[in-house]
Amino acid sequence: MASPRRTPTSPGGSPPRSTSTRSPLRSAGFLAVLVATFAAFGGYALLLPVLPLWAAAGGSGPGLAGSVTGVFMAATVVSQLGVPALLRAAGHRAALALGALLLGAPAALLPLSPSLGLLVPVAIVRGVGFGVLTVTGAALVSDLVDPRVRGRATGVYGIAIGLPQLGLLTGGVWAWSRLGPTPVLLAGAALPLLALPAMLLLPRRVFPVPDDRSGPVPGSSRPLPWRHVVGPWLVMLVCAASAGGVITVLPLVGAGTTGTAELSLFALTLFQLVGRGVSGELGDRLGLAGRITRPALLLTALGAAAAAGGLLVGSTPVVVLGAGVVGLGFGAVQNDTLVTLFDRAGPGRSGTASSVWNTAYDAGTGVGATALSAVLGAAGAPWSFAVAAAACLLVLGGTWTRAATTARTVG
Repeated sequence: MASPRRTPTSPGGSPPRSTSTRSPLRSAGFLAVLVATFAAFGGYALLLPVLPLWAAAGGSGPGLAGSVTGVFMAATVVSQLGVPALLRAAGHRAALALGALLLGAPAALLPLSPSLGLLVPVAIVRGVGFGVLTVTGAALVSDLVDPRVRGRATGVYGIAIGLPQLGLLTGGVWAWSRLGPTPVLLAGAALPLLALPAMLLLPRRVFPVPDDRSGPVPGSSRPLPWRHVVGPWLVMLVCAASAGGVITVLPLVGAGTTGTAELSLFALTLFQLVGRGVSGELGDRLGLAGRITRPALLLTALGAAAAAGGLLVGSTPVVVLGAGVVGLGFGAVQNDTLVTLFDRAGPGRSGTASSVWNTAYDAGTGVGATALSAVLGAAGAPWSFAVAAAACLLVLGGTWTRAATTARTVG
């Protein structure tokens, strides 16, 4: 049964947020965030796999071509650390608009040249924009809805992020091969800019919905205690590294069968969305928020182990199934760790919690891609996936020993 809804009044005389009497997930502000997220992440997903191709077309070798993505992600992680201060200074709407502008507008310069002299500076600016978008979007989701439906809200937000990636990560490469670079690059520039009109539906500054423990807090610069952060942060880092490494290794391997990598990546991305949505529903409706992480980690490890076994025996269905299970577990870990951090942060510090979570996600993805690619070169693909499974099991053991302490801290 759904929890009763409350319509808060924002402090300081600002207008209250619009919340539906039926569901806060249908409020104008929350829907605006979803539309803006869908468009902005569409631009990110469209260009992510094709920019290394554009760099290669300019004569860069594989290592230098791939560095464009590395520079982008490094700029993303660094910028995410400063977003909480930006939210306090400029407000949510201005920060979200700035992120969309920085992600989209510089990409319009990309058709001019495939040289690294242009691609690297553009990647840095776009990475900063993406960092601002990711932290601000998640913080908005936490602040716009009642804490009792936060799990479902973050699950729906995760689906809005994942759907563009599901279609455009592969669709971008398909369009590149048939339409050429310029239309794809310009589309990647335009999509984040299409998010700007939806942002007009947001108030300049969003105040968090109060929970049962305290009233609304306009904002707080107090850092989160490290003991509240380290558990979810480490879990997110390791799980993102494992899943990110699997995502990177699959296309490099091809698994010996035409289409195996493509099917596996599609299954992983699709079930990642399912994992986020299901985790949010279970967390809110059954009161399991914060307790989904450990079984989800186990799922991720089992999926990676199954994919390793499939590669060893040359079974495409097993590889695809394993990748799907990795996605299911990874999606559930994403949602549950994010909700846990929001709960521990309390009202007024959602930006800080979002920054912590996003840095773990993006840094973990980069570390995992690098580490498991190195294992691939040294020992082969099955061992890459075995390392991913072992990493999840290792952090799972750590979370299990801290379970009682965590329950007392949160409760």
